[in-house]
Amino acid sequence: MAVPAPTSISKDPLSSSTLTPLRTSQQIFGSKLKLREIERTHLSLFTSFKSIPGFKLKASRESVGLAQELKSDKLETIVEVENGCDSFGEMKHRFLSFKKQKFMENLEHYQNLADAQAPKFMVIACADSRVCPSSILGFQPGEAFIVRNVANMVPTCESGPSETNAALEFAVNSLKVENILVVGHSRCGGIRALMSMEDEVDSSFIRSWVLVGKNAKLNTKAAAHNLSFDHQCKHCEKESINCSLSNLLTYPWIEEKVRKGELSLHGGYYDFVDCTFEKWTLDYNISNSKESDKISFKNRSFWC
Repeated sequence: MAVPAPTSISKDPLSSSTLTPLRTSQQIFGSKLKLREIERTHLSLFTSFKSIPGFKLKASRESVGLAQELKSDKLETIVEVENGCDSFGEMKHRFLSFKKQKFMENLEHYQNLADAQAPKFMVIACADSRVCPSSILGFQPGEAFIVRNVANMVPTCESGPSETNAALEFAVNSLKVENILVVGHSRCGGIRALMSMEDEVDSSFIRSWVLVGKNAKLNTKAAAHNLSFDHQCKHCEKESINCSLSNLLTYPWIEEKVRKGELSLHGGYYDFVDCTFEKWTLDYNISNSKESDKISFKNRSFWC
């Protein structure tokens, strides 16, 4: 905590009769006026600190300095509360528990991870705080390379660079992941924003990003126009996953690995209202056939 600046000292002249002569003090400070100014400074500092819990101040005429006795535990709590950071106490406890119960007990595993990673999965999930892939799917450190964005969207290769396709490039070409899993979820705010947008121009970052899913919105409007808005949003949440899987095939290096059977593309939908999970896999052979005008899926399963 920063020490408050001393209160400014008046320059008004002082009568010599107002101070009791102190020979020792005069020798140290050079004048009675200077001693009086220092006393005022000490008083000002004492008044400032007096209202702060956790501090004990000791002032002495025999010394220019101030001795501070700090109660570190109380001060730490005060500083955290004042900065709105008291929640970090719980975070610290969780970290130390992780270190003791997981890291130290599996030290060899974590040392190996420190040298290299070789995850079999890449997961593209929503940034929503209620949807943590490691929590709901049980991924352990080193098992999944995870990127999260608003509404778990994958832009086309032609859309230009973004943090999502940069992560794709690294995961597929460098880490050699074997599976890409796009995870959507219920009550997605990004999808709701997409479905609510009108045609007028809006330069917001959210609009610019969720327009990646415009085909999902169009498909939803065509297939579910007679449903309520909430049901349309739920339909679009799943349709957006499929559009992202389709967009993945626009990256030549992804399409090549899928065609060769070196990489599989999967969709997943997490409903956190009733805690269920749907999973499906893109069927490349049927989706890529000339007879098909849209992508097909296989191995659909429902976990509840």
